[in-house]
Amino acid sequence: MSRVDRLVKRYEGFVSLPWDQSLAGPQRVWFVIYDKTDERRIRARIGEFELATKEAGHGWQVIDLTDSFPKWMAGQKYRENYFRSPKDLGILLSDFRDQLIQDLGAVLARDESTNSSVVAVMGIASLFGFVKVSDIINTVAKNICGRLLVFFPGEHENNNYRLLDARDGWNYLSVPITAAEGM
Repeated sequence: MSRVDRLVKRYEGFVSLPWDQSLAGPQRVWFVIYDKTDERRIRARIGEFELATKEAGHGWQVIDLTDSFPKWMAGQKYRENYFRSPKDLGILLSDFRDQLIQDLGAVLARDESTNSSVVAVMGIASLFGFVKVSDIINTVAKNICGRLLVFFPGEHENNNYRLLDARDGWNYLSVPITAAEGM
């Protein structure tokens, strides 16, 4: 069985368990953790995660952040200047972060009517170097009604998450879903 097959199977187990509605927002976050080389395989099989979710009686919605930065940058008035001098972009990155939080928060707000749906987030690797995923997750966590499922190309060890195997990581209270047996 491949790593992706095991991830789908492990996710099926998590999503089909009864959901504790008394959990705090950060505990309603699930990270599907996989090797960064499996990104395309995960994307190709996203429908299996959706099917598992729906078969367990939950709603499903996907947010793909892959194009978030280019779309945001295209809307910047002085984008040509930033392309000539990328180091000046650092000034605006907090605006990009705020926009991501607002967009994700809007989706989570639409999801308030049910405590039984999954909002899946893909494409977070494209944020690397622009914003910290931990900042976004920590900020929106309080608004999660069902579950926030983050597809995470990286590593997890002792509640420390490292996106794209970067040196810096962060400690987080979410539920890791890995392909490893017995976890």
